[in-house]
Amino acid sequence: MSADLIHIVQPDDITERRKRTGRILIRGSFLLLVLVVAAQLIQTLGYFDFGFDNWQPAMFAWIAWCVCLCVGQVLIRGEAGKRLLFVLPSALFVISLTIIPLLLGIAIAFSDWNLSNPAGPSFAGLGNIERMLSDGLYWNALRNMVFYSAMVLVEYVIAFGLALLLSMQIRARRFFRVAFLMPLMLSPVAVSWMIGKSMLEFRFGPISNLARTLGWEDPAFFATPELARITMTILDGWIFIPLMMIMLLAGLQAMPTEVLEAARVDGASAWQSLRKIIFPLMLPVSLTAIIVRIIFKLKLADIVINITAGGPGGATDTVTSFIYREYRDRSNVGYGTLLAIFYLVVIILGLTGLIRGLGRWMRPYS
Repeated sequence: MSADLIHIVQPDDITERRKRTGRILIRGSFLLLVLVVAAQLIQTLGYFDFGFDNWQPAMFAWIAWCVCLCVGQVLIRGEAGKRLLFVLPSALFVISLTIIPLLLGIAIAFSDWNLSNPAGPSFAGLGNIERMLSDGLYWNALRNMVFYSAMVLVEYVIAFGLALLLSMQIRARRFFRVAFLMPLMLSPVAVSWMIGKSMLEFRFGPISNLARTLGWEDPAFFATPELARITMTILDGWIFIPLMMIMLLAGLQAMPTEVLEAARVDGASAWQSLRKIIFPLMLPVSLTAIIVRIIFKLKLADIVINITAGGPGGATDTVTSFIYREYRDRSNVGYGTLLAIFYLVVIILGLTGLIRGLGRWMRPYS
């Protein structure tokens, strides 16, 4: 009988005194955190000097509150609090690395802070927002991002075709798989110099000379806005199409062969199998590959900065490269931070709407 009692889970005997101790610990540490942060803000704004040399007291107060919160949960909830410790420290760590820097970034975004100004940052109110709304170059960069993101569909078609090819029983299949992945192994910075600055160089570049041989008298790949934008899209696609290809290839290899064999027995042609069976079954993998590629595309900056610096006339500019130049060339920390935060909001809303729309579109296929 006593052996059976070992498997009986007894309820926690949590006294009111223990719960009160946990609440006092959590609320007291939180009050200390608020007071320390308020004191440091007052000193930073110049109203009173508390003698703080830096923001370390606020950091220590935050760490103390996190520890007290974890301990307090155990005191208040008992076994449930112990189980919560598997998640709570990780959540607090994520908050420390994402939410807090984001809040600090929002504060910087509403400041007039130029590194060339010895006076330092000052509150700008809505000045940076008004400047952003009238900044034609920034909105041009946003329009370019719409174009670059739309080109992901073209890249998907190419990647899907390569994945289908490499999934077939062809000679040297393993060699071609490695060869097609080579662009992904290269750094975009290396590609921008190796191809954009060297092979596409107007006077002596090998690709430019080949274009002259084929009859193109003036092979300037970055001379006109349209050609420069297309060239930049091809370079970026050459690097990242293998990423989509390897994801699609993994999906094709995981597809059940029985379905394809049954379709072949029923007399389905290769095109019918592709359209009616392979493509619908590959939809989840395809949409994942497209979304991942769009995320990478939204960060496009390396090759633009190194090859064209956004030119000619902002035709190849991206939001990331524009923000980079705002920091590097004009030292506008406050305005550049506002542009980055606004771009983050646009990305979150855009990707959320895209995922929800794709989810509704996929319902008939699920």
